[in-house]
Amino acid sequence: MSPGPPEKADEFVPHPVKEQLPGVDFCLTSPPPWHEAILLAFQHYLVMLGTTVIIPTILVPLMGGGNEEKARVIQTLLFVAAINTLTQVYFGTRLSAVIGGSYTYILPTISIILSRRYAYIINPHERFEHTMRAIQGAFIAASSFQIIVGFCGLWRIFIRFLSPLAAVPFVTLSALGLFYIGFPSVANCVEVGLPAIILLILFALYVPHAVSGRRVIFDRFALLIVVAIVWLYAYILTVAGAYKNRPPQTQISCRTNRSGLIGASPWIRVPYPFQWGSPIFHAGDIFAVMAASFASLIESTGTLIAVSRLSSATPVPPSIFSRGIGWQGIGILLDGMFGTANGSAASVENAGLLGLTRVGSRRVIKISACFMFFFAILGKFGAVLASIPLSIFAALYCVLIAYAVSAGLGFLQFCNINSFRTKFILGFSFFMGLSIPQYFREYYVVSGYGPVHTRSITFNDMVNVIFSSPATVAAIVAYFLDCTLLRGEASIRRDRGWHWWDKFRSYRTDTRSEEFYALPYNLNKYFPSL
Repeated sequence: MSPGPPEKADEFVPHPVKEQLPGVDFCLTSPPPWHEAILLAFQHYLVMLGTTVIIPTILVPLMGGGNEEKARVIQTLLFVAAINTLTQVYFGTRLSAVIGGSYTYILPTISIILSRRYAYIINPHERFEHTMRAIQGAFIAASSFQIIVGFCGLWRIFIRFLSPLAAVPFVTLSALGLFYIGFPSVANCVEVGLPAIILLILFALYVPHAVSGRRVIFDRFALLIVVAIVWLYAYILTVAGAYKNRPPQTQISCRTNRSGLIGASPWIRVPYPFQWGSPIFHAGDIFAVMAASFASLIESTGTLIAVSRLSSATPVPPSIFSRGIGWQGIGILLDGMFGTANGSAASVENAGLLGLTRVGSRRVIKISACFMFFFAILGKFGAVLASIPLSIFAALYCVLIAYAVSAGLGFLQFCNINSFRTKFILGFSFFMGLSIPQYFREYYVVSGYGPVHTRSITFNDMVNVIFSSPATVAAIVAYFLDCTLLRGEASIRRDRGWHWWDKFRSYRTDTRSEEFYALPYNLNKYFPSL
C-alpha cells in the first residue's frame, strides 16, 4: 500500500488570536477614495434613517401629532444625529460610530405621553406640544447622568475591570437584544422583506466571489443595490393595487405612499432649540428617563466596542470610552433642547454595516453626517427616502445586526472556553440576558404594565426599563460573576483574557493621536513585546 499524502504540520493548530480584525479593507484611519467614501456614507445614512423614521412613527401619533408634526420630528432627529455623530467622531471616542435614536427610550417616553397630567387636553396639536415640552424637560435634566458619569471618569472605572470574557455577552446582547425589530417587522410584509434579506445576502456574500472583476461594487455597495431593487418592486406592487384591501398594519409596512411625509414636509426648514416651547420639568419623568439613560449607556458601550473591532482599531483605553459617554450625554442634552422625543445612542445597525462593507474609515462617517444635515434641512428630499417601506429597513437589520453580534462573539478567542468557570459565566449571562427581558415584555403585553407595579409610577418605569434591556441584564450578570467568582486563583486572569487588554489599559497616551488607532505595525512602537 502506497503511503498517503504527508500530513500538514499546522493542520490541527488553532487559529491565532488577532487583537485587530483582519480582512478590513479600510481601517479607522485609512480613508477610501472620495467617490467610494460618498457612496458608503450614503449607505450609512440609509441604515440610520430606518430608526429615525420608526421611532417618531410610534411616538408622534400617541402624542396627538399628525403627519406634519411627524415630519418635523424626523427632521429634528436627523439634524441632532448629525451633530452628535460629528462630536463623537471628533471629540468623543473618535471611532467610526453613528449616533442616532435609541429604542431604549421609547418606554419612558410613552409613560410621559400617557401621563394623566395631559389627559384633560382635548386639542391634538396642543396636547402634542405639551407632551413634547415635558419630554424635552425630562431629557435635558436626565442628560446630566451620562455627562457626569462620562466626564468625571466614573465609567472609566467600570471599563478598567472589564475583561474579554465579560465583554462577550455585554457586546453581543447589545445587538442581539434588538431581535424584536428584525424578522417580526419583516413578517408584516413578507413579500417585500424576505426578498430584501435574500438579495442582500446574495449580492454581499455570494456574487463577489463569482464576479471577481467587479467584487468591490457588490461587496461594498450591495445595500444600495438591494434597496433600489426592492423599493422599485414595492412601488410596482403599490401602484398595481396589491394592498388596497389589506389591513392597516400591512399597508403601513408595504406601501410606498403611506408614510404621509412627502406632502407634510417643508421644502426648507432648519430645526432650532426649544422650537416646541419652553420645557416642562417633572421629577418623575426625569428619573424614568435617567433609568433609560443607564441602560442606553451600557448598550452604547457594547456597540462602541463592536465598532472598534469591526473598524480594525486597537483596543480602546477606558478613559476614551468614558470621554465618549460624556459626549453622548451632551447629545442627549441636545435631544432635549431641540425636541427629538428620543435620546441618542450608538447605532448598532451602522456598526454592522462596517462589517458588511469591510470599511471602518472615519471619513465615511463624517460624510454620512453631512447627508443627515442635508436631508434634515431640505425636508422634501429627505421625505422621499423616508417613504421606503419599514419592512425593507427591518430586512437590512436582520443582516447588519448579525455582524454586530459576531463582533461580540469574536472576543471568545481571548478566553479559555474549555474552563467550566468560563462556560458558566457565558451561558448564565446569555440566558438571563434574554430570559429576564422577555419575561418583562410578556408581562407588559398581558397586563398592560410591568412586573414591578407599585403606587410609584416613576419607580415602576425605572425598574421595568432597566430589566427590559438584554444588554443591561447580561452586562450586570457577566461583570459581577467575572469579577467575583474564583477571583483569587492564579489561572483565572488568563482564562478570562485579562492579559490581552491589560497592556493597553496600562498605556497612557494622548489617544487623540492617529497613531494609537493605526494598523498593527505601529503597535511595536508602544508594545515591543508584541
